[in-house]
Amino acid sequence: MTNMLGARAGARSLLIAAACAATVTACGSMQADGGSAASTHAASTRAAKVSLDIQVTGQPGAKAEHWTLRCDPAGGTHPDPQAACNVLLHAKSPFAAVPGHVMCPMILAGTQTAVVKGTWFGKHIDTSFNRSACGMLRWRKVGQIFS
Repeated sequence: MTNMLGARAGARSLLIAAACAATVTACGSMQADGGSAASTHAASTRAAKVSLDIQVTGQPGAKAEHWTLRCDPAGGTHPDPQAACNVLLHAKSPFAAVPGHVMCPMILAGTQTAVVKGTWFGKHIDTSFNRSACGMLRWRKVGQIFS
């Protein structure tokens, strides 16, 4: 009788091991997104979640520098799209206006201005940034994308 109980326990352990091996094999055989040439092509041609047109002017009357920026996936004509996307994706509400109840310093930190238009995760963006008074607060948040 003791031998029979030992055999059942061994068979049960073998059955559990076989079920685990089958599960692991099945999971390993599933193709991850982007695993085939077709799905890689689909991922590279899908619409970016962020698509922006950025114009930066160094001083009044100067010719504006112009870039495009796409994020998720990163791309465009921006000098460093991955770094710019990292800044934007980690900033809290990067395109939000400065609240009306905030006291702003009357300081001119620079003459640069930037205009950003496009889409941000489905939301239309059409805003400008500057480096004076309350604009400085917004510029500090995402100004790295303008250089």
